[in-house]
Formats: sequence, C-alpha cells, structure tokens
Amino acid sequence: MARGFSNGAVVFVGMAVLAAAVVADSPDTKSESKPDTKYTLRYRFRPGETIRWKVVHRARVDASVAGTSQTTETVSSSVKVWKIKDVAADGSATFEQSVENVDMWQKLSGRMEVRYNSQTDKTPPAGFEHVAKSIGVPISRTTIDPLGKVLRREQLAATANVPHDGMITIPLPESPVAIGDTWSFPCDIEIPLEGGRVKIIKSRQSFTLEEVKNSVATVRVATQILTPVDDPAIEAQLMQRDSSGTVRFDIEQGRVVGQQMDTDKRVVGFRGKASSLHYQTRFTEELLAQTPAVDPANSNQPLPSPPPSPETRTTSNLSPQKTAK
Repeated sequence: MARGFSNGAVVFVGMAVLAAAVVADSPDTKSESKPDTKYTLRYRFRPGETIRWKVVHRARVDASVAGTSQTTETVSSSVKVWKIKDVAADGSATFEQSVENVDMWQKLSGRMEVRYNSQTDKTPPAGFEHVAKSIGVPISRTTIDPLGKVLRREQLAATANVPHDGMITIPLPESPVAIGDTWSFPCDIEIPLEGGRVKIIKSRQSFTLEEVKNSVATVRVATQILTPVDDPAIEAQLMQRDSSGTVRFDIEQGRVVGQQMDTDKRVVGFRGKASSLHYQTRFTEELLAQTPAVDPANSNQPLPSPPPSPETRTTSNLSPQKTAK
C-alpha cells in the first residue's frame, strides 16, 4: 500500500512552494470603467528597481489507493523578490528572481507535522534542505518583453524549486482592450508518461478584462483543454496545472499587483479502479512596500489555515502568440 502512495499521491504534493507569478491589492473606491474606453496594457519597469511580493500557497490532497487513504496538507508563505537589472529601449526588462524568506507547514496523515521558517530555524528539517539553499540567492535571470513574453531565461540555482516560464507573467494583448474584451493564447502542456514518453495536451488560455478601478485592471483568467483526455492517470497530472481566477494589473505602474488562483478537482481511477484523488489549492500574491528589505509585519504571524474548498478553476503554462476579441 505504501508503495502505491510513493508513486502516486505523494508525487502530487511536490508543490511549487517558492512559486512565482506577480501580484497585490488595488484600491477599490472609485470606478472608472467605461464600455467604450480602451486600455493599453504593458509591463513597465525601471533599472535598479527591487520589487517584493508576499506569496501564499495552500494545498490539500486527499488520495485513496486500494482502500488506503492519505491526506497531505501544505501551506507556505514566502517573499519573492525581483531585482530589475536592465531595461532595453523597446521596454524589454531583465530581472533576477530570488526568495527572501519562507515559512512552511506540511502534514501527512498519520505523521507529525513539519514546519520550517527560514528566519528563525538555523537548520531545516529533512526534506527542506533544497528550500533552505535557495533562500536569498538569485534563482533565475529572465528577460520579458512589454507583453510579458519570455525572451530569455537562465537558471542560476540548480537546487531551487522554481516554476516554469508560464508562471512568471500573464500575457498581455497587443491591441488596446475595452471592458468585456477577451484575448487568448494557445499553450502546450507536457505530461510525462511511463517509459520516459511525454504526451502533449493542447489548451487555450483566455483573459477577459472585467473592470478598471483607479487604473487597476481586473482580468478574469480561464482555461479550455482542447485535447480529449480519457485517461485518469493523465487527468491526475493535468489537474495540478488546472487553476484559474483573477489577476489585477496596475496600468500606470505596468505590473500585476494582485492575483488569486484556485483549483478544486477530483479524479477517480488514477491508479486502478479502487483509487481516487481530490486536489485543492489556493495561490495568492500581494505586492509589498518597496522600501523594507523584509516584511516585518508578517515574520511573527502564524501561517494561514489549510485551504478551504475553492471553486473549480483551470490554468496552465502560457505561450503568447496572438490576440483575439
């Protein structure tokens, strides 16, 4: 029984605890959305900027294999840092990404919970060594264009657990958009199979401009899986990439300042008929003040509770190509 979990359910808890995407709150006092007004969305950065976000990732995985059940709960709170190294004449920006600190909590049913706080724990518990080595060092160097397309990516820390290119930014539309307009981008999701094979799942990510308040645009993100999938084992891997939600983009600052992505998916038969998997996650990011080197207000606060049952949503890695209305 235990071996079934080691090859099945537990693999789904390899969460990207040091996840990246961009994010924060936006004022909500004055609406300026007008149906006939069009907005140009572009990323904008200045050389020498240091930008910080608080990232919270909550996950719960309930798995059952051949009559044996296991629940894994994980919560991580970290501070992600972008240091803008260069901005080209065309607006393309090069930045180095790092993680300033992390506070993590994990519990598997039948085992003691494990915690790690990089600010207070000198020695990480077993299994968290790679996380400790990634704290405070550049993880990657990335160049993106004003639409959010990744032009170059260099991995700087081999031990770091970082997301794929599609998690770095959301793609922006080439043309100005009005409230209600939708732009979409195709993307391929790679699903590893037994024997080293890889299955390509075609999908389409869509973005809808819902409103603009105080120059902050709210964008609804959703995903449509285009490739028919009838294998529960593939579905079990695919749902880890299937989240959707809302992103808030500051038009004047030229960056994402708020985000929430949720997943609530179930699969039956992922490891035989007598197996099931329930996967729930909530991922949020919030832009922090630019002056402090560390966010002291959060250093002594307890971690948030494991995730509630969010609405079912979908997402995946992005490969921007064209704009559609």
